[in-house]
Amino acid sequence: MKAVLRLWLIALVLAIPLIGTANAEDPIRILHMYPGTGPYEAYGKILQRSFMLGLEYATGGKMEVNGRKLVVIEKDTRNRPDLARSTLVQAFQDDKVDIAVGAGASASALAALPVALQFKKILLLPASAADSITGKNFNRYMFRLGRNSSMDSISTARALGAPGVSFGVLAQDNTFGQDAVAAFKKALGPTGATLVHEEYVAADSTDLTGNAQRLLDALKDRPGQKYIWIYWAGSGNPYAKMAALDPGRYGIQLATIGQANDLMAPLKQLPGMLGTTSYYYDIPKNAVNDWLVKAFRDRYNDVPDYDSPGAVASAIAVVKAIQIAGSTDSEKLITALEGLELDTPKGKMILRKEDHQALQSMYAFKIAVDPKLPWGVPTLVKELSISDLDIPIQPH
Repeated sequence: MKAVLRLWLIALVLAIPLIGTANAEDPIRILHMYPGTGPYEAYGKILQRSFMLGLEYATGGKMEVNGRKLVVIEKDTRNRPDLARSTLVQAFQDDKVDIAVGAGASASALAALPVALQFKKILLLPASAADSITGKNFNRYMFRLGRNSSMDSISTARALGAPGVSFGVLAQDNTFGQDAVAAFKKALGPTGATLVHEEYVAADSTDLTGNAQRLLDALKDRPGQKYIWIYWAGSGNPYAKMAALDPGRYGIQLATIGQANDLMAPLKQLPGMLGTTSYYYDIPKNAVNDWLVKAFRDRYNDVPDYDSPGAVASAIAVVKAIQIAGSTDSEKLITALEGLELDTPKGKMILRKEDHQALQSMYAFKIAVDPKLPWGVPTLVKELSISDLDIPIQPH
């Protein structure tokens, strides 16, 4: 009996290296979910292309990390929060993915966050901007590589705010818009500017006449410089609705944020319009962006777009974290990701330990017209660096 037991123990010990080797050779399974159809389809295409190119860049074209192949499972969330949630449950539970990337707009990300916590698996967000994601809804398994609403708001306040300046805001009536305006109010304080009036509309609204008129009425008799800040994402053309009422007759200028190139086509009719953006492919000057622009032109006869940096940075973060951690264990990945510095298409990003938000530059712009391009071109006025923005840590 002792001899049999001894032989069994020897066989078990010999098997352990084989078991370890087999696990080490298993592929790393990554879920990438994004809005492939629906009103945010333009963003989905950007995210899909950019994330895959980011993995290629980060792995030197090998598509493997630490000797393990990368397998990417792609799912369309249609920008539906319920679908983002169920897709992530299925990916962790049935598809046994090691890491998840993406969700869609902020509402979809907020629906997905509890799933990452439930399964104790890493979820990286390349795009979803609402402050509450890294604030009251924060959990330690989530990392955001895209910018947040505070970055939009604070960069706009820094670029346009000054003593005596008055603002009105037209924003989408959702978490994305509400978080941004709340941050904008706080950011304007130190500049001496004043937020006079706010209007919120559904993202699919087509009749903005009443909203636009109320904004004009609130600002038209104010002294000094006056702006209507349009905080918008996705399809629709609130710019034309505002411009049709000729705010310039009251000395009111329109301002906005950047978004996907195709969705900035209406700005071609508004040269000189001011704003801030997270990215435009022709602005950052660094090796990663140079590579990305060339890859887009070579592969797609196209250029990187608004959410490209967040997607590329997510891919780079996945690869670097696994290399540092030596595995896909969530606790080891969290340790590797917290405080991680990344070279991205926007230059340096820093994944802040306290809230897992990637700190990054923003860009103040002025719209110019290029006859060869169908959209208004954001031309650089000033880069607002990480140290310029002082992005607050949201309570959580």
